[in-house]
Amino acid sequence: MLSILQFIVDIAAGLLGGLLLLRFWMQAIRVRPPAQIGQFTFTLTDWLVLPLRRVLPGAGGYDWASLVGAFLVVLLASSLMLLVGAGMDVVLLGALFRFLNWILYGFMALLIIDAVFSWVNPNAPLAPFVHAMNTPILRPIRRVVPPVGGMDLSVLVALVLIQIIQFVLRQVFFG
Repeated sequence: MLSILQFIVDIAAGLLGGLLLLRFWMQAIRVRPPAQIGQFTFTLTDWLVLPLRRVLPGAGGYDWASLVGAFLVVLLASSLMLLVGAGMDVVLLGALFRFLNWILYGFMALLIIDAVFSWVNPNAPLAPFVHAMNTPILRPIRRVVPPVGGMDLSVLVALVLIQIIQFVLRQVFFG
């Protein structure tokens, strides 16, 4: 029964945490979302972000309330480990690992969506938004990795680098 509860909590936390991270990233790189995405994201996250902004105002152009809110969501979801006897230190480390993985999986999802748009319909209404979200990730890679035979391999390189980072994180957190 606990595994079913964990599954449901993970789904809800993943969706909410993903929206909070998307909100943070949109504001960090100053990309204006399409109306539907912006309204959806802000409507579902305002209940947590707006009260947190009273405590954590934005500084340096970053929406710290969204980022901290995403960590609080993953911490709350990870606290179910307390029910099976895990200590608070294990819960905190597990939450930090999951939080960093959420960030990396979010970048991977954006990169894959961008690649699909470029193959299927580069003129799709959401394509410029997704492309703008990926530009800060891909720009440094494109400086180093030139197109090969007219093919931009920067997305592939970025995905490989993200997976390497995930491997390193697993080694750091779990030996």
